[in-house]
Amino acid sequence: MLATILAGMLSPMQSAVNGQLGHWLQDGNACAVISFASGLVVMFFIIIARKETRQQFASIPTLIKKRKIPLWNWFAGLCGAMVVFSEGASASALGVATFQTALISALLLSGLLCGRFGIGVEEKKYFTPWRITGALFAVIATIFVVSPQWHSTSFILLAILPFLAGLLAGWQPAGNAKVAEATGSMLVSITWNFIVGFCVLGAALAIRIALGHVTIQLPDTWWMYLGGPLGLLSIGLMAILVRGLGLLMLGVASTAGQLLGSVLIDELIPSLGNTVYLVTIIGTLFALVGAIVTTIPEYRASKMAQRMEVSE
Repeated sequence: MLATILAGMLSPMQSAVNGQLGHWLQDGNACAVISFASGLVVMFFIIIARKETRQQFASIPTLIKKRKIPLWNWFAGLCGAMVVFSEGASASALGVATFQTALISALLLSGLLCGRFGIGVEEKKYFTPWRITGALFAVIATIFVVSPQWHSTSFILLAILPFLAGLLAGWQPAGNAKVAEATGSMLVSITWNFIVGFCVLGAALAIRIALGHVTIQLPDTWWMYLGGPLGLLSIGLMAILVRGLGLLMLGVASTAGQLLGSVLIDELIPSLGNTVYLVTIIGTLFALVGAIVTTIPEYRASKMAQRMEVSE
């Protein structure tokens, strides 16, 4: 459990790194391209290291042509692109705690909606009092963390970015899972995810550079290029830890790590220039409670299933 909480802290670290890179570049698009590129380089070496993964990756064009899975699943990487873009564009100005709380709250809402309409799940998960309560906690959490800057229109507009990204990213695991099922490898799915995000973001940046709307001066600070690898490390650790905890507890523990880590980063690294207000902490707690509350139905169902297995 402790290891999962610590692994969850990698997400706010990634937000902080990408936020600082975006602040340096003054361009969220360029930041996202660099972050995706660094992650893609790592995945490239992982994929080519084994013959099996090379063959699985090479099968993608055929799988797309045969429509083995719905075409839209192949574009799940766009959701990740939106998250990383929002990190580069807003995490530095909002603060990591505010950014992560808005993102997680939206992910929670998106997950509930995907479950209700049967997107990415084997059977629909209908709204229950617990799930509705969790959704309300998520909305309240977002309101709390943005309340200190409620008078600032620019701040509120920036806060909308991670919230929209979270709403989109709630579906992303379902799309990635379908690609992994089709190719036979989650590593290939992750690599494809990075390729899609990089190509779309890179094309947008190339057009903007060609039109003279942006100039890029890369920073000399090495850790600003670690956004992509940090994201990959988080994914890898979660894949390992889920075997011991299960999806339910993994989700709760990793969410706790994300929220705790985001507050600690803002509080312990004053050079980032972010202020942690009391309402910010209250908002992160509301988001955590919301995440816990929404898992209660699944927790009860799993316990009941265990009892039935024992009785048999």
